[in-house]
Amino acid sequence: MAQTAACRTMTYVAVTTGRDDIIAALSKQRLKMKLIASPTSPYARKARIVLAEKKIDYDLVLDNPWSEDSGVPKLNPLGKVPVLVLDDESTLFDSRVIAEYLDSVTPNNRLLPTSGRERIRVKRWEALADGVLDAAVAAFLEAKRSKVEQSATSIARQRGKIDRTLAMMAEELGDQAWCSGNAFSLADIALGVMLGYLDFRLSDIAWRETYPNLARLYSELMTRPSFAETVPQG
Repeated sequence: MAQTAACRTMTYVAVTTGRDDIIAALSKQRLKMKLIASPTSPYARKARIVLAEKKIDYDLVLDNPWSEDSGVPKLNPLGKVPVLVLDDESTLFDSRVIAEYLDSVTPNNRLLPTSGRERIRVKRWEALADGVLDAAVAAFLEAKRSKVEQSATSIARQRGKIDRTLAMMAEELGDQAWCSGNAFSLADIALGVMLGYLDFRLSDIAWRETYPNLARLYSELMTRPSFAETVPQG
């Protein structure tokens, strides 16, 4: 894995008896932030992209929250990734909280406006993108069930959310270079992660053909190392 934006170390955590044991095991490395993530999680990818764009040094710890022996529930009672373990051993979750915190850590490459309506616009884009991710994950998981157990109604409902939101995003983006304002921001990260996940899990959705302006922006985002190095695998 290339390491252009920040030094990252991949670590696989063995199962331990509790939260304190996991923290202690992680702390045997240099004292810096650790991101607990899955390579297929779009929410974890968002956090990884923010870390790279902010040029923050951290350790990447891979853990599958779906595995019975996962250590994630001992760090996040919701059993979800990403989890950010700070240098004081406290933990943060979910991706929106992590992204907002990381943007406040260093003044370089600000991804969120400091206040006001501009900040809310960026957060609104993020909420829409995360909502599509929630719907895409739900549709993907439902489709994995046996045909007897599957709910076609549930899948159609989730896909309807995706279709409506893609149309709204494309309309609001228009001819702009970026989602919000005149510069790259967390809004663009959230949109890019969402579109990448659709490619990964719901590739039958022809969003590129239907919304060429979204395709243009996504192509631009994929030229950034933070995106190119975090394409979901698995």
